[in-house]
Amino acid sequence: MPFTFLWKSRKPATTVLLHALAFAGVFLTAYWLRGKSLQADAVLQGYLQVITGLLAFVFAAVTLVRFQGMQDRISLILGVGFMVSGVVLTATSVLFFQLRDASLEFLWAPVAWWESRMVFALLLIVALLVERFLPRSQHTRRELALALITVISASYLITATLRRLPPEVSPHPFALFPSPQQLWPGAIFLASVIWYRRRLTDEASAFDRAIYATAALNFAAQCAASQSEHLLDAPFALAQGLTVMSYTVALGGALLDNARLFEKVRHLAVSDPLTGLANYRRLLDVLEKETERSNRTGRQFSILLLDVDGLKKINDTYGHLVGSRAICRLADTLRTNIRAVDTAARYGGDEFVLVLPEATAQDAQKVALRIHEVMSNDPEKPAVSASIGVSTYRGESGRIEKLLSDADKDLYRHKSSRQKRATAKSSN
Repeated sequence: MPFTFLWKSRKPATTVLLHALAFAGVFLTAYWLRGKSLQADAVLQGYLQVITGLLAFVFAAVTLVRFQGMQDRISLILGVGFMVSGVVLTATSVLFFQLRDASLEFLWAPVAWWESRMVFALLLIVALLVERFLPRSQHTRRELALALITVISASYLITATLRRLPPEVSPHPFALFPSPQQLWPGAIFLASVIWYRRRLTDEASAFDRAIYATAALNFAAQCAASQSEHLLDAPFALAQGLTVMSYTVALGGALLDNARLFEKVRHLAVSDPLTGLANYRRLLDVLEKETERSNRTGRQFSILLLDVDGLKKINDTYGHLVGSRAICRLADTLRTNIRAVDTAARYGGDEFVLVLPEATAQDAQKVALRIHEVMSNDPEKPAVSASIGVSTYRGESGRIEKLLSDADKDLYRHKSSRQKRATAKSSN
């Protein structure tokens, strides 16, 4: 069976060969199973349908949440499609249970199987087409309703068309393909596999890899179903198992990708977009936790307030891009010269705050000197320096505003002192 790791660190030709061998292996396994007797268990198949339907419902919910956040139409189409597919699979699962009228059961069971397969196969192709030409959504609610109506209508038309399917017993049980009609959705799945494989060169998220693996598993399922001589035989059971596995892979990939997206959003909510350091909101949270811990344990902590020297002059002389680069250079200096327990945050504009847990005023002064030394040895031009103010919280139940205010006063005292020394040096 095709696994998603095959395209990683493999050349395209090798990957294609491995996938071809995997599909051939599934086909030969199904061909071998034709000679094996398997007691038809309609109840088991019914439960498999229910499980697949529930997986489809959960996948639909996950992808629609993704659509609300990213407005990508591929999630919209697959989400709505899986929702309708879940309804069909769950509703028709009763046809596989032991009904009194067995003829009714086996009359509609192939239709239910085919409908879910054809709807899913076509949705993969439609999703790729729409994603190619209309990748982003502009009116989410309107498009959600339109997609739902379209998929329901397509499902009805497919159901009406598939009512004339061949009976559940193959008229050619000894042919190479006892059920050749199962290859029709298989051809669509194969086209989806090829298209998604090419798409992975540009998009390699967990969601895209999961959909690719899902399409491959469904193609393998149709290869197995084409060897079915009658409903509920061994090749049919193999096809059902591959189908359940494909829905599981799709759900797992969607959940993993959503988790990564939520983590990214959480990181963006507490980080500065220019420097990647903590933002003002995150800084206040850290200061509140440190003050609470200091009040509880009696251990002091210190902060450094940093301000880029002469940023306006850099902007006027070299442009704002170089000025932004100067801010990032200071941020990089802080990021690489602090402890793991320290927090560096952008306070606003060209000002930064460095929180040093359990650090005395002397410790903070040593950190300030080290930052000055690193920046003075930076060979990149123009030279960038920073004025640094120090403030220490000693557990006196003071306010955060006073802590920052004391650091600000110390910063401007040092800045004024440096400016006076520079003026005196230039006059001499």
